[in-house]
Amino acid sequence: MATSVTAHEVAALFACADEAEFARLEDRYADDPRKQVQRAREVAKRRLDRVRAERERVLGMYARARELGGPGFVLGVDEVGRGALAGPLTVAAVALPDEPIVWGINDSKQLSPARREALAARIADVALAIGVAHVEPASIDAVGMAVALRMAMERAIDDAGIEADAVLIDGNPVHVSPREVALVKGDARVSCIAAASIVAKVTRDALMVSLAEEYPGYHLAECKGYGSPEHIAAIRERGLTPIHRVSFCGNFLETPPLF
Repeated sequence: MATSVTAHEVAALFACADEAEFARLEDRYADDPRKQVQRAREVAKRRLDRVRAERERVLGMYARARELGGPGFVLGVDEVGRGALAGPLTVAAVALPDEPIVWGINDSKQLSPARREALAARIADVALAIGVAHVEPASIDAVGMAVALRMAMERAIDDAGIEADAVLIDGNPVHVSPREVALVKGDARVSCIAAASIVAKVTRDALMVSLAEEYPGYHLAECKGYGSPEHIAAIRERGLTPIHRVSFCGNFLETPPLF
């Protein structure tokens, strides 16, 4: 076997090889005695194995959406903000086409903020329909979370503006639609539910950042309204604002609210 190409050059080829190029390189350099070449080959193989697994994961999410939802318009629905102390409950409903694939789609909690932003923009570009709805804190206090969740889902589905043949939701049944199919951990298992989780999260996070300017001192841009130590300390020091859920905050006030 000729070794006119340096080990460093071969390693660089492995580092940027796609699957087809890797197969050619492996066939040529599988028995190369140079340690740097073999290390580069192993690193490239692991990288491509991860790429293949990620591709299969995403394709599996799209296949599951079709298995559960059938051949027509399939809306995925998910919420964010259920456990927050401040800010709205936000629900998104998203219908995705079979093509193009939104690669990298996942449960929003598994993604970095930057990755969520990029995927939300991609979803907005390709989605067949997107609906978003908020239920404000005063309404959550008035009707409770179970009713608020149903209200938000109904509004998001309506806002999507399509007649869905199936409505796939994350978690337990909500009975929001006669076409509803509920799936626990659906945001990590079904493409359109994952898309809804991303859209809901990015939308609500942006809203909480804007509310942080209106209500400074509560660390809303950082905690997004959830019960971080800094947020709880601010509630105890400053009291509640109109965007706080009074029914969620009684434990943090010297005089608990009356209901």
